[in-house]
Amino acid sequence: MSQGFDYDLVIIGAGVGGHGAALHAVSCGLKTAIIEAGDMGGTCVNRGCIPSKALLAASGRVRELRNAHHLKSLGIQIGSVEFDRQAIANHANNLVSKIQGDLTNSLKRLGVDIIRGWGKIAGAQKVAVTGDGAEKIITAKDIILSPGSIPFVPPGIEVDGKTVFTSDQGVKLESLPDWVAIIGSGYIGLEFSDVYSALGCEITLIEALDQLMPGFDRDIAKLAERVLITPRDIETKVGIYAKKVTPGSPVVIELANFKTKEDVDVIEVDACLVATGRIPATKNLGLESVGIELDRRNFIPVDDRMAVLSAGEVVPNVWAIGDANGKMMLAHAASAQGIIAVENIVGRERIVDYRSIPAAAFTHPEVSYVGLTETAAKELGQTEGFEIATSRSYFKGNSKALAENEADGIAKVIYRKDTGEVLGVHIFGLHASDLIHEASAAIANRQSVQSLAHLVHAHPTLSEVLDEAYKRAIAI
Repeated sequence: MSQGFDYDLVIIGAGVGGHGAALHAVSCGLKTAIIEAGDMGGTCVNRGCIPSKALLAASGRVRELRNAHHLKSLGIQIGSVEFDRQAIANHANNLVSKIQGDLTNSLKRLGVDIIRGWGKIAGAQKVAVTGDGAEKIITAKDIILSPGSIPFVPPGIEVDGKTVFTSDQGVKLESLPDWVAIIGSGYIGLEFSDVYSALGCEITLIEALDQLMPGFDRDIAKLAERVLITPRDIETKVGIYAKKVTPGSPVVIELANFKTKEDVDVIEVDACLVATGRIPATKNLGLESVGIELDRRNFIPVDDRMAVLSAGEVVPNVWAIGDANGKMMLAHAASAQGIIAVENIVGRERIVDYRSIPAAAFTHPEVSYVGLTETAAKELGQTEGFEIATSRSYFKGNSKALAENEADGIAKVIYRKDTGEVLGVHIFGLHASDLIHEASAAIANRQSVQSLAHLVHAHPTLSEVLDEAYKRAIAI
């Protein structure tokens, strides 16, 4: 126990990042408290990963059971498939309650003090907690900031939470509009288009940039568009942005060309989901009391050890993890950062290896990736003086995918020509979110396609799509 402090470590924010940091801190022998003003579990548990996966699981089954052509190809025939919207919503809500309870109980069981209220820095090694109309000051040798993020709503869009809403309200599935506009074709927009289209909604997908799925590898995005968007009841508007969105019945959306800003069209829909990304929740954290300034996008600047920086210099005893530092806005990245921060707090130097952290969109089929895109790898190669190469394999040549009659998919490996080191892997296809971890481990260990091509995979399994891609790389 640090002499003269109430705690060794105080964590502000009990999302996945704060939770991961707290568990690791206890295992390192630190007396720890975690402060939370909202729902335990933060965005991921309450409004993000967890409820959205429950909706995707249920709606995915509906899609599967209604796909008479696919079932018939397997020799299966079933009658009409019905679903209960409220029961699907309840499935998501019940899962949230369970995970939230499990997370809270795990903290209590390990002796982490859970303090309810708004936490903010009140000076060096001091935290003020406001709750129930009172404020108290607690002291800590170290402070971790883990305040998370909130949905970004562009100017001109008015959100009423009912007819125009963000993913925060969308995961509650309070209605199934006949026609829903989704603004943004990133992973949030893609996942919701998957849910809504499976449950019978008509969709207009609006993307301001000049191509759909702008954050994804181009080869993956092209195939994903062909499978996830084109055959479904989804209209797309690319290079177009929602200049003004007015809630009501109907919702009125004024569209304009993103480059020229000229008006293009006005559409009237039943509902509008705003899926334009997230911004850090970094207001009212008392940062100024210790001289911390946010960057131009309102993120908390940190180094690779998760120590907070002010004008490039480390602020003593203050750390920031998760969405609020802007390094990688993923729940598991936040948890990893929390562990790294604690490691450095206890004097074990560690940094985060962002290249080996995977990501996934849980559409049907799924998209996953780890490491660099082909474009980013080429840029790195130009900077560091090496050439890159790529190899691809297809689910159409995979026995397990063919047995499932789910053969739409591709695995793409990006690697250095000189050393064979794997720089990035991108997968679109059945269970892509599970398959990516083999590639994640390979990148973490800086393995080459030559060594990976000699690993043995069980046959017949979907994992052989990666095996095939590695083998093709060394055959080139």
